[in-house]
Amino acid sequence: MQRKALSAFTLAAALAAAPQVLAAEGKLVLYTSQPNTDAQQTIDAFKAKYPKIEVSFVRDGTPRVMAKLKAEFEAGAPQADVLLIADAVTMEGLKKDGRLLAHDKADLVAYPAGIHDPQKMWFATKLITTGIVYNTKAAMKPASWTDLIKPEAKNQLAMPSPLNSGAALIHTITLTSNLKEGWGFYEKLKENGTLAAGANGDILRQVATGEKLYGMIVDFMPIREKAKGAPVEFVFPSEGVSAVSEPVAILKSTRNPEAAKAFVDFLLSKEGQELALKQGYVAAHPDVALPAGYPARSAIKLMTFDAAKALADETAARKRFGSIFE
Repeated sequence: MQRKALSAFTLAAALAAAPQVLAAEGKLVLYTSQPNTDAQQTIDAFKAKYPKIEVSFVRDGTPRVMAKLKAEFEAGAPQADVLLIADAVTMEGLKKDGRLLAHDKADLVAYPAGIHDPQKMWFATKLITTGIVYNTKAAMKPASWTDLIKPEAKNQLAMPSPLNSGAALIHTITLTSNLKEGWGFYEKLKENGTLAAGANGDILRQVATGEKLYGMIVDFMPIREKAKGAPVEFVFPSEGVSAVSEPVAILKSTRNPEAAKAFVDFLLSKEGQELALKQGYVAAHPDVALPAGYPARSAIKLMTFDAAKALADETAARKRFGSIFE
């Protein structure tokens, strides 16, 4: 009799522990800037855990995703439930406009402070850092950001411009906020003949072909190309690196908040973070290993970054950069 009572209690406890999984069903619309393959893998892994949720997605670069969403806001008919886009500054803009829904019960115990929104309105899913790439024939092997203003790098450095790249803007604001030279660092880069133009892919091409010997670039591109035999090396500078975090957030206008919260929970779970690793990215979760070709996590120092302050400083930062490089 006691055994039966215990079994009944165990069953009741198990059912009580899983209400969110049982409740999460219906339709979910994701707007994302992930590559198509990554987006589909993410959705497939999520659906394996939540088979009653039908997920559709719209994929484009973050600026185009946001333009589409803005038009929908203006029409009073936003279609997305969840956003998974490139950067936290964009999310801060949506938060400021009252467009995001807080997920108060999101489990962030395993994560370090400072990478998620304190009000739990957006959450980092990856850490895509920007460091230094160099051609293996270069005489100077840079280890520090300040190495890029040395005579050896004169007319040999290329970097994306924050005037047309959100990730580059975050990188610029991060460096000027953390390096003791501040904007003086960028003034010295200009004096040293740095070229500020092109996207990350073009920076990689220039360095891999020897057109330029050095570049500022997101980590995964040169690390992957090195594995394929490209004559490049990637450096995590000693002062630290900037990072975009591919944050996820729920729109306040969502028609299925339970499914949206389940999607966020999946991305933040160890299982969801290990999927980021399989896709070749540095997971935000500190207990998940790094992809092949990366150093130990302890060797990667993240510079401090305040997304709300960056949003407030965005216009001034673009203007200051433009005054130096244009």
